[in-house]
Amino acid sequence: MKKKKVLICVAHRDDETIGCGGTISKHVANGDRVYCFSLTDGVSARINKKTNDEKIRLKNSIDASEILGFKWIDLIEQFEDNEMDKVSLLSVIKVIEKVKKKINPDIVYTHFDGDLNIDHRIVSQAVLTAFRPIKGEKVEKILFFEVLSATDYSSKNFIPNYFNKIDKYWKKKDKALKAYGDEIIKTKTSRSLEGVENLARYRGNFCGYRYAEAFKLIREINKND
Repeated sequence: MKKKKVLICVAHRDDETIGCGGTISKHVANGDRVYCFSLTDGVSARINKKTNDEKIRLKNSIDASEILGFKWIDLIEQFEDNEMDKVSLLSVIKVIEKVKKKINPDIVYTHFDGDLNIDHRIVSQAVLTAFRPIKGEKVEKILFFEVLSATDYSSKNFIPNYFNKIDKYWKKKDKALKAYGDEIIKTKTSRSLEGVENLARYRGNFCGYRYAEAFKLIREINKND
């Protein structure tokens, strides 16, 4: 089978691992090239932000990428964390379109458009606009993933219709989650390591496997003649 180019579009570094870390690792194992980019630094909005938080988050994200096997795309243009609603949607779309032109992906993963987090919702909407199905568009598939503490806290239901078995890749996802340190909460919340594993087991129950990641398939185009 033809190897695919996969693009993961996230608002914050760690969303990719929480939402689809097992799927990323599976793509890489299948020989696909996986790229990811984040549109904010993920920490600037914090009340108790420390001076080196951004550097720590960056280092942790690189460690996670090396574990899962994907490559980060460095963006010159980034937006303020949890304040993406202060900029025009068009400006976000333009950044995504630049990445699109550079990578020319076959498959795109991004946030659920009903997430509680405002950055997630804006990135989701911008991705759908940037990859709208016009003449010459290459992308074959767009999927939304779920991010614990954003998707599960929303009043809008995430109803998955696409599941990916990750039994072989759970350990790598778990290791990548741990690379993010305190970003993965140690107390008993959905965003804890236990919470993420519980969700993977729960989604596995949907399709008869031990672990799975769930997605909402937004668009799939069969381009065969």
